[in-house]
Amino acid sequence: MATNASPLHPYWPRHLRLDNFVPNDYPAWHIIAGLFSATGVVVGTTWLLSGAAAIIRLGTWRRLSLCWFAICGFIHLVIEGWYSIYSKELLGDQAFLSQLWKEYAKGDSRYILNDNFMICMETVTAFLWGPLSIWVVVAFLRQHPVRYVLQLVVSVGQMYGDVLYFLTEYRDGFKHGELGHPLYFWFYFVFLNALWMVVPGFLVLDSVKQITHAQSLLDAKVTKMKSKQK
Repeated sequence: MATNASPLHPYWPRHLRLDNFVPNDYPAWHIIAGLFSATGVVVGTTWLLSGAAAIIRLGTWRRLSLCWFAICGFIHLVIEGWYSIYSKELLGDQAFLSQLWKEYAKGDSRYILNDNFMICMETVTAFLWGPLSIWVVVAFLRQHPVRYVLQLVVSVGQMYGDVLYFLTEYRDGFKHGELGHPLYFWFYFVFLNALWMVVPGFLVLDSVKQITHAQSLLDAKVTKMKSKQK
């Protein structure tokens, strides 16, 4: 009798056996639209807040950077926090955020395989970079002296996690997704993650510039004071 060897799931490698997999109820467009709609609300709210609640007037670039950190806080705390807590139940769960992760896992199946690196990385991201991202927003609104240090720490941490994310999959031979697929590989795996390399890169440079300038002013002040004491 002929046996149908085709896997009953959309994940790679194709030979994976996922006995407790339950297909998503929501189509991909519904999940993506929901994610971007929620992100849009976060951006709009932060943009308004950065204009009304800031101690001093912030420029367009700074307000956009705060929108970025608000997005980071939302994604890290809510979406990645969900994964950190419910990673073992994702395959059979039909909550919206579980379906979001099952959809994203079409580009990287490590997320539904209880991969140790994914769980550890996302847990650190959710419960360290998430709250710190929110703190960055508050620090800039309140003109707190630590704001550029926070921006630097969070941005470097995000870039470091992203580098490890890409390198571990590269060393695995990109076997956890369909290499070259326009949606699953280029959009889910490459583009969405590359954002956390490009944007934090600019923010690292911004932080270094600001901190270096402040240190230069302090050094000049100290030098001037010492010269007066002679």
